[in-house]
Amino acid sequence: MKKNTPSENILILGLGGVGYYLAKRLVHEGYAITVIEAEGRLIREADGTVDARLIQGNAMSIEIWREANAKKMDYLIAVTNNDAVNMMASIIAHRFGIPRKIARVRSLEFGNEDSFLTVEDLKIDLIIHPEELAAQEIVRIIKLRAGNDIIDIADGQIQVLAMRIRESSPLAHKKLKEITQTYNEFPFRVVAIARGITTIIPGGNHTLLPQDHVSVMAAAKDLPKLMTLTGVKQQHSHRVMILGGGLVGSRVAQLLEKTVKVTLIEKDEKSAEELSFTLKNAEILHGDGSDANVLQLAGLLDMGTFIAATGDNETNIMSCLLAKHLMDDKNSHKKFLQRKLICLVNKEDYLVLAATIGSDIALNKKILAGNQILKFIRMGQLLSVAHLHGLDAEMVEIVAEPDAQITRKPLSKLDSFYHGKIIIGAIFRDAEWRIAVGDTHIQKNERAIVVCESLFLKDVQQLFFA
Repeated sequence: MKKNTPSENILILGLGGVGYYLAKRLVHEGYAITVIEAEGRLIREADGTVDARLIQGNAMSIEIWREANAKKMDYLIAVTNNDAVNMMASIIAHRFGIPRKIARVRSLEFGNEDSFLTVEDLKIDLIIHPEELAAQEIVRIIKLRAGNDIIDIADGQIQVLAMRIRESSPLAHKKLKEITQTYNEFPFRVVAIARGITTIIPGGNHTLLPQDHVSVMAAAKDLPKLMTLTGVKQQHSHRVMILGGGLVGSRVAQLLEKTVKVTLIEKDEKSAEELSFTLKNAEILHGDGSDANVLQLAGLLDMGTFIAATGDNETNIMSCLLAKHLMDDKNSHKKFLQRKLICLVNKEDYLVLAATIGSDIALNKKILAGNQILKFIRMGQLLSVAHLHGLDAEMVEIVAEPDAQITRKPLSKLDSFYHGKIIIGAIFRDAEWRIAVGDTHIQKNERAIVVCESLFLKDVQQLFFA
């Protein structure tokens, strides 16, 4: 199995958003990173925080590419804020002989099989549409049977249910080892907790508290039992309110409007008028969605899902908090369907905060795009990678090499260095996936599902690779 080594060189164009996120992650994993960025401010902010070669210059300057030693690169990642620059950069990279090229393109008019210019025409191996990724992920969450975030892994045999711990939950105020002893009819494992602005990879002595946002792993066949145990209810009918008619909000409405009742609130009058013509089956309202009266008059209390998708972090977080307060306050005496609040957050530092103070699920376009790119780069190293929404955590499927550290002792005897950083959720043994427990001893060539804090992915590889 191929491993990450510093001998693999990656050229990143653009340090804003996705570029900075990827540079940090890839440097930590051992790649040699060179970044070209035109804006001096971004170079200065990254200097000292990212151990990469930083070059200030125009991404369209061939001399700058030569200074970056482009002909020695294994990957190009073009993630500037300009679609045209990113697409042209892939063609330039092709001429320099860079074998693998990735480009961020916001427009959906490029890169598809039926597009006027396909990925083959543009010499791009992977094209990333951040807003489309966010919209598709929101739609996937909405269409889930329980209205909660459920991630399929291991070919659908293992699932991770993300939910909030309520005061009334049977799991509240209990240590994980106590939960395991009490509810032992089927195996499940709490693999991550978001609390305040902190992500916790828990051990047996951790206690679940009300308002914790937790990710619980179980076999797919046991998911209905897990939902019953945790009080997660089935959702049968649905109405959706979207705050913000930008690229993400309008795309979500477009994808849902024929099957779900959609109300979209847009603050800009001209944009609202334009959306009323393009979205024929959605209700488009002009108003300020951060105003409680506007939300209530628009029918918030009848909604199954509220989505804050404006371009402003603070507006999205505060609107979700306001919507949650209104729903809880006005409907506390009624047996309403389970609500879901989804918040789009563009600032990475706000991600866990948004997931814990107001929204049930926080999404970040930068992380969605970055993780799609990381999956592509890690081909041959990890079988799959998924980001746990609202947490600073990754879930990976990986194979234990012969003589790897993980094969030398049971999980309960694992080096204390990994406690609080890495948790083994499941293993594939005897032709089926099983939830891992303390006495599980992973053997050579066995596949495992591991959850870790995002910055400790390299440590997972060291644990599983000889």
